[in-house]
Amino acid sequence: MIKITNHWFLFLLLLILVSSCKTEQKAPREIQRGKLADSIMVVSAREEASRIGAEILKNGGNAFDALIAVDMALNVAYPFAGSLGGGGFMVYRKANGQIGSIDYREKAPMAATYDMYLDEEGNPIDSLSRQGPLAVGVPGSISGMFAINEKLGSMPMSEILEPVIQLAKNGYAITENQLNRFQKYAPVFDQVNGKEILYSIGFHENDTLKIEIGNFIKNPVLAETLQRIADNGKSEFYEGETAQILVDFIEAHGGIITLEDLKNYEAVWRKPITSTYKNLKVIGMPPPSSGGVCLAQIFKMLEPYDMQEYGHNTVKSIQVITEAERRAYADRSFFLGDPDFNDIPIDSLTSKAYASRRMQNFSFEKATPSAEINHGVISGYESMETTHFSIIDQYGNAVALTTTLNGAYGSKLYVDELGFFLNNEMDDFSVKPGEPNMFGLIGAAANKIEPQKRMLSSMTPTIVEKDGKLWMTVGTPGGSTIITSVLQTILNVADYNMGMQEAVDAPRFHHQWLPDVVTFEPDAFGEEILNSLQNKGYEIRQENSVILGKVDGVLVLPDGTLEGGADRRGDDMAVGF
Repeated sequence: MIKITNHWFLFLLLLILVSSCKTEQKAPREIQRGKLADSIMVVSAREEASRIGAEILKNGGNAFDALIAVDMALNVAYPFAGSLGGGGFMVYRKANGQIGSIDYREKAPMAATYDMYLDEEGNPIDSLSRQGPLAVGVPGSISGMFAINEKLGSMPMSEILEPVIQLAKNGYAITENQLNRFQKYAPVFDQVNGKEILYSIGFHENDTLKIEIGNFIKNPVLAETLQRIADNGKSEFYEGETAQILVDFIEAHGGIITLEDLKNYEAVWRKPITSTYKNLKVIGMPPPSSGGVCLAQIFKMLEPYDMQEYGHNTVKSIQVITEAERRAYADRSFFLGDPDFNDIPIDSLTSKAYASRRMQNFSFEKATPSAEINHGVISGYESMETTHFSIIDQYGNAVALTTTLNGAYGSKLYVDELGFFLNNEMDDFSVKPGEPNMFGLIGAAANKIEPQKRMLSSMTPTIVEKDGKLWMTVGTPGGSTIITSVLQTILNVADYNMGMQEAVDAPRFHHQWLPDVVTFEPDAFGEEILNSLQNKGYEIRQENSVILGKVDGVLVLPDGTLEGGADRRGDDMAVGF
């Protein structure tokens, strides 16, 4: 008979426990990947645009050639947000690691005044900055595209624009999303323009011949405009026949943009905002985009917390992210504006010490009311109506570009002789300090209206490096929700081990300081989580919520394979090879 001593008994028990733990250990979660490719990836809001960009790359072009083609193709197939009459931002990283960014944001006309949207009592006049001729800022898209082509492109503009011109001539198929939008806005188009336009004919409820899903829309007038630009260059839009048609149209409708405004417009190359989060380097757009600064601030505020341990979309992780967003958006409203008109304390706002001070009064026990949060003390002193696309080429170049008209179809003014809508970016200024714009964002003097000034934006095109190597390019439309959607997508991959497509598709939430509510995508968060947050003092909005961003991104996997993430919330498409 074998005698087991206490010592051996304990030893055997320990072995059994260890063995049991090993057997019960969960296998790593299998990541559901999106579109995979070996060499190139283009992800945009429309299949036609993504395919045109991919063809440019197949024919030997680089990411910068492809981005021009994609941007211009969205002008044709996605007039909801893409337009020659708008502007945007682009962040890039070349294969050699060199980074840069370009600002082709719209500007206020020379005749603009700080009180142009106020009545005699100093109150904002309803819709004046959002709809019609006075809402239009000087467009920057064409200037931006030609500047990119000149500095970074490898193909002539005429060759890049050719497939886009053919798309405008031959047309594109209407999707269900587009049909719904055209039907919704058709009466508004007629009212603002005083007549039916291309995108309202066939979309009224009582129209005899109705346009249906799958029908093609052709825009031969836009094809002619693009052909003139391809033939004559940038000056065609800012000084040539196109410029004169545009100015005559705006003047006839009561607007204030002149030929001089167009001639004076120039896109500006700017130094990107760079920040870190753990082993990531985040490369973002500087002011007049608020995206890069806010993203850097939020990451700095999150870094001391164990987000991975808290888990994805748990009460704790939602609390920390919400409270960091609350403080960053409060600073946004006070400090940020056009850097050519304001001194912006970027280094201080994005420092670790400042982030630590901003989060000092945060507690997991309860919400910090926005009424108790003001902008920070510095020593020494944008909606779905935007579109984003991400590209990585076969050479290792990466671009993130976000462009917009601001509101849906911008000002709703359609230049029928040119074939495109005009923006309503003037609403992104602080029409009156303390008054919200169309996205509920509050502004201050730093973003007041001044002639030739660029309005503040939430657009956040972003490129991320991991351990010094290209890792992700990402961005989204969504107005004020852009920053928070980009943030959560990066966190989903970095901290929660998701693939690009999973990260893009995951449920999102949003907070922007004022109004003091946390918006959740409907039916995506459990009652237990929402009730717990409400008990801590958070005001929840879930029913009838707008879509929180429509993210498009590309992730570089460890073996160099590219994964495209095209947001299921829209008609977005990833194309790669």
